[in-house]
Amino acid sequence: MREEYRELLRKAEADLKDNKKLLKNLKRKNLDTLFQNHHYEVFEEIDCLACANCCITTGPLILERDIDRISKSLGIKPSLFIKEYLRKDEDNDWVFKTMPCPFLDSNNYCLIYDVRPKACKEYPHTDSKNIHKLFGKTLINSTICPAVVIILKRIRDEIS
Repeated sequence: MREEYRELLRKAEADLKDNKKLLKNLKRKNLDTLFQNHHYEVFEEIDCLACANCCITTGPLILERDIDRISKSLGIKPSLFIKEYLRKDEDNDWVFKTMPCPFLDSNNYCLIYDVRPKACKEYPHTDSKNIHKLFGKTLINSTICPAVVIILKRIRDEIS
């Protein structure tokens, strides 16, 4: 991971209280647009391949349709994919058995990128509709994803 990204994540831990307060006090009007605008700007600047912290530390929720799509792409039966790669978590959801993601290569490329799980495709969810419903996730993701750190800082700067 780039040192600048590590530094952002260290700062995010210190900013957690401020970010929680920010998210709590944001008004719902135009929130989606506010977050989406910053999301697209920041992801023009961030190089996910120089980070991959989400793939290293955070296992995605794997849906049944993800299982079907990925196993088909790998040329194996869904049952074998489940046996080889997945486990049920405490919420009885499918997640990868191990982290880092078993499909993350040594150059931080996703070996199943075109058929990756929906949760991976949408991560870090800062361009989602009804973003206010995801503020809990956003706060957690601010300690995992440097882009979220930057997005929240820009929003804080913009509204203050």
